[in-house]
Amino acid sequence: MDISFNALKKCKLCPHNCGADRFAGNSGYCRSDYNYNISSIVAHKGEEPPISGVKGICNIFFSHCNLQCVYCQNFQISGNTTAHSNKYWDFEKVLSDIQQHLDAGCKAIGYVSPSHQIPQMVSIIRAFEHHSPKPVFVYNTNGYDKVDTLKELEGLIDIYLPDLKYLDGSLSKELSDVPAYPEIAKKALKEMFRQKGTVLRYSDEHHAESGMIIRHLVLPGCVQNSLDVLHFIAEELSPKIHISLMSQYYPIHMAMNYKNINRVLSKREYEIVVNEAEKLGLTKGWIQALDSTDHYRPDFENEQPFE
Repeated sequence: MDISFNALKKCKLCPHNCGADRFAGNSGYCRSDYNYNISSIVAHKGEEPPISGVKGICNIFFSHCNLQCVYCQNFQISGNTTAHSNKYWDFEKVLSDIQQHLDAGCKAIGYVSPSHQIPQMVSIIRAFEHHSPKPVFVYNTNGYDKVDTLKELEGLIDIYLPDLKYLDGSLSKELSDVPAYPEIAKKALKEMFRQKGTVLRYSDEHHAESGMIIRHLVLPGCVQNSLDVLHFIAEELSPKIHISLMSQYYPIHMAMNYKNINRVLSKREYEIVVNEAEKLGLTKGWIQALDSTDHYRPDFENEQPFE
């Protein structure tokens, strides 16, 4: 699998397999070209504690996405037709901004929604892989990834931070425009797990340095989907893997047009999911307070979206 910029001449980096010539313009499902399509490069303190650390992680928020979730909290930049997301960065500017955050104390570089920007991501990794001290490289993905692409990233990525959104294809089709998400995400996570296993390795300062953390956002009215996700993790990966069960869902973007998810998560719904995780032995990781819905609403019109 070619993950160089040459791959963008007939792009099949993600499961959409568009075959688009991205040097010819903004084409394919993600409507991205060959440039560094980046919305923001910021120090972000809202990730899981060992990922953010004290100073935050230097997150690179790529524009556009290979999913189109109707409830995406990053909808301002993830939409494949929105003008805001069409921002092109000079490579030297990208490196300079990242260096400023590393100088300010960030220990890790996070690549957010990178599945359709793999060559761009790899070029940034190559620029910093011999940096002293070497930053931790975090692949922060929606889980809709191609196994062949992930195999080429082995040895480059320190921490995989995937979502596992759905094991219900009707939900993934309705809410994210990808009916095959369950099958594809399961294969992708199995490949990430093959590379990293269950051990999350820490530095002396308790910053995560290597491993895998699976995120799952519990959606209102979709408890059975969440239970299925947990059973897959425990039974087909390992109950020893670290998980992050998120309650931060808030009906935003187009979610108000979908009756079942046009509300916040109830306490009872979240308790059912958390209790099932404990029953399955999935005790490593993090849960959220229900009032987290008030704290995770970025505004990418601002220079600092999370402040």
